[in-house]
Amino acid sequence: MSYGTTLDGTRWVFPDLKSLMACASPARSGDELAGIAADSAIERVAAQMALADLPLKVFLAEELIDYETDEVTRLIVDSHDAVAFAPVSHLTVGEFREFLLDSETSAVDLAGLAPGLTPEMAAAVSKLCRIQDLVAVAAKTQVTTGFRNTLGLPGRLSTRLQPNHPTDDSRGIAASLIDGILHGAGDAVIGVNPATDRLEDYIRIVTLLDDIRLTLGAPIQSCCLGHVTTAIEAINRGAPVDLVFQSIAGSEKANRGFGVDLKVLDEAYAAGLALKRGTIGANVMYFETGQGSALSADAHFGVDQQTMEARAYAVARRYRPLLVNTVVGFIGPEYLFNGKEIIRAGLEDHFCGKLLGLPMGCDVCYTNHAEADQDDMDTLLTVLSAAGVTFVIVVPGADDVMLNYQSLAYHDVGFIRRTLKKPGAPEFDAWLRQSGFDSAPGAARPITDAALAPALRYLEGLSA
Repeated sequence: MSYGTTLDGTRWVFPDLKSLMACASPARSGDELAGIAADSAIERVAAQMALADLPLKVFLAEELIDYETDEVTRLIVDSHDAVAFAPVSHLTVGEFREFLLDSETSAVDLAGLAPGLTPEMAAAVSKLCRIQDLVAVAAKTQVTTGFRNTLGLPGRLSTRLQPNHPTDDSRGIAASLIDGILHGAGDAVIGVNPATDRLEDYIRIVTLLDDIRLTLGAPIQSCCLGHVTTAIEAINRGAPVDLVFQSIAGSEKANRGFGVDLKVLDEAYAAGLALKRGTIGANVMYFETGQGSALSADAHFGVDQQTMEARAYAVARRYRPLLVNTVVGFIGPEYLFNGKEIIRAGLEDHFCGKLLGLPMGCDVCYTNHAEADQDDMDTLLTVLSAAGVTFVIVVPGADDVMLNYQSLAYHDVGFIRRTLKKPGAPEFDAWLRQSGFDSAPGAARPITDAALAPALRYLEGLSA
């Protein structure tokens, strides 16, 4: 079915829904690389006008990727909640945007609506939003999760502390971890990207992270970001696994490129739940996504990269995760060329994930061959924080020495805490104060010898 509109006396026609969605997307290099972007700003505006007049129900009738050949499409269709969708089922995409921005639409309304929205609906409305719209809607959308502390509460910002090391050296990981704790980071998760995916290294890393947690007595959760099948085997061997991690994408073919399917993820979810390691909640999964992953795997089927990103969130929400984050600028300038595109993509991803009921975070990052710099990252961090992002990722000095990309630094957390008055998870903040690390916004964080002693003794033991 074709879709069209008239603009300045010219009739614009888009041959199908995926073409309309692609042409309505704000400009980005990935869609241009795929050959599906609008040819001009005028065509983009025409597509956005046609999209605004499109009934939301169309997304339930026309699939962007075939149901019979794609398990992600089947998941989206088969899990759709018609009752939850009913309050907005009569709206067009443009009217849906107005509904989301209406001051009478509350966080409770949005939480109830989430199961009734498909990723394509969320992606479609995001294409009609300016930056402030993406911020305003996401800011009033609340998604709360828990494991050993509570994440996503209003007015708070959590952080993933990422103490990576190029050789997975235990002492290097531990030193970076403790440095991050001293900056008040790490309440979302202590998450290490392993340099290898060897089972022995995975078990050593999760054991190291758990030993430090127990040494400090901290209400935190940890994760080694190895492949999900490695995590399953580690669990079978009795390793202290808190969160099970996996990178995911928006099509069955793209997920196969990551070495997973829904059956494997189901197994991992069950294994994580069976451990019952959470003390205040049972959200045991951690997922990462990023615009361009499906295109890079030649698994996008002509669908624009932002809609493919939103489809990955359908996979994530099946497993009630503790955390989901878009690694927004990591894949490179082939997909998000410059700081402007990275900022827009990060806000789109956060908006869509929150609308779909996910605890969305962001790795505010870029690669060194992109047309971006730390000023762009400061901008995205600040605007995401205003939008109520659940967590961001921080690394020593904003420079990940293992993955070789630029992210946020530990001290960037302090900037947000002080400037926007965004404390961390309440249980973590209470522990910091009780242990001698004052996490109150604007505080000097006096660090006592008694607070440092257990961590230093642990480091000395690793050095021996």
